[in-house]
Amino acid sequence: MNTIASLVATQRSFFNYGATRVLEYRIKQLRLLERVMKENEQLLPDAIHADLKKSRYDTFSSELSLVYREISFMIKNVVRWSRKQRVGTNLVNFPARSYLLPDPYGVTYIAGAWNFPYQLTLIPLVNALAAGNTAVVKPSEVSPHTSSVMAKIINDNFSAEYVQVVEGGADIAKEILRQKFDYIFFTGGSKIGKIVYEAAAKHLTPVTLELGGKNPAFILPDCNINVTAKRIV
Repeated sequence: MNTIASLVATQRSFFNYGATRVLEYRIKQLRLLERVMKENEQLLPDAIHADLKKSRYDTFSSELSLVYREISFMIKNVVRWSRKQRVGTNLVNFPARSYLLPDPYGVTYIAGAWNFPYQLTLIPLVNALAAGNTAVVKPSEVSPHTSSVMAKIINDNFSAEYVQVVEGGADIAKEILRQKFDYIFFTGGSKIGKIVYEAAAKHLTPVTLELGGKNPAFILPDCNINVTAKRIV
């Protein structure tokens, strides 16, 4: 069995064991993620500056603060969202009672993007863990320093059977997509998105695709053209 297949099999066994279904466990892991990120707040800005030349302010405002907020939001709401919900029963099935039972998917695959590497990789991870799943995470190889620091922070502090960052290029991505996952979240271009969707379809795996595009901008006659040009660039 190859390394990726072994990792997925290990995570599936861990998920089937049932630990991730326990709400206290999920909340504990989310708090651990927040803690290890804050303990490495020097490494995170340095890595993204090496890849994208983002300032510390931009890194915190557009990347890290959003991940922290998502963690807090999930911790605050996960208990309520996980409760059994009573819903109405139709007349045919009277006097039965009907409920909605929120249930984790299982083993998830999260493929991040290079342009907002922390935000677009870690926020889906936060959601996956809050919902009670395990996760295989592959950051974009186009941002190698941020990929490396995420691998170090997560792999040093979480068990591989629960969450693991896998680094590599297209060959690793192809090998990952050969595996059967229970949910896939991909951020990137539409060309690769089609490949992800095709691979997922072979296993009937549900997918969320956040595909790239250009940001439109309307420039009005009364604008300050120098400021506008700088901001668009």
